[in-house]
Amino acid sequence: MDVGQYDLNDTAIRTFDPKEHELAISTDNLQVFYGDNHAFYDGSLQFERYKITALIGASGSGKSTFLRSLNRMNDGVARVDGQIWYRGLDINSPRINVYEMRKHVGMVFQRPNPFSKSIRENITFALKENGIKKKQQLDQIVEESLKGAALWDEVKDILDRSALALSGGQQQRLCIARAIAMKPDILLMDEPASALDPISTLKVEETMVELKKKYTIIIVTHNMQQASRVSDYTAFFHLGHVIEYDKTKNVFTLPQKKATDDYVSGNFG
Repeated sequence: MDVGQYDLNDTAIRTFDPKEHELAISTDNLQVFYGDNHAFYDGSLQFERYKITALIGASGSGKSTFLRSLNRMNDGVARVDGQIWYRGLDINSPRINVYEMRKHVGMVFQRPNPFSKSIRENITFALKENGIKKKQQLDQIVEESLKGAALWDEVKDILDRSALALSGGQQQRLCIARAIAMKPDILLMDEPASALDPISTLKVEETMVELKKKYTIIIVTHNMQQASRVSDYTAFFHLGHVIEYDKTKNVFTLPQKKATDDYVSGNFG
């Protein structure tokens, strides 16, 4: 199939009435360039608070590029034009303190990347760097964060062992705990379960569903079953464009665009 046959300007992008939906973050005409390569086009998307939004599409469609832009992970790697609105601020502005912003917009990467420290220190390291020194307060955040990532019961008696001794699935949930320890509003996840076995994947998915009670989650996934299981909204990316964005059940059962229909039907990707 010639996947370039679709009209990339023929899109169906959901927008939200702010009177009915509280927005966590939104983008306005976001464009990303790697040198002369225009990798992502015209991204104007809104993300509802306390919901899970999945970004799907074939490899190279721009979904990870877009996700990484939301907390300035493309700085120094790509040129990102347009606005990213968070709490009334354009966090794509050069005047923004990126390190402060990332406390509010956290990220979990594709492969588990725990520090080569103890389980406890993985959680407390950034907290101490940000001035939290009291042991009682640190211990409380460690417990809360590990419970939030559905890991506490498995590690509560081995907190001073190396995080690298954990299984891959446990390491990924530790990375989620490390991210939520900073109490972000938004949690970005780039293929968080792609390197995990099915049982670990299920635990991560269950963790995400529980976390959306307190956090807004935006997840990139190649796994369409995962997107349909955990997300409230889904955006379909194709060749650097967002083709369709709607409630997940609509994207998977009643897509408005042929490119979306072909992708979710398995005709390409």
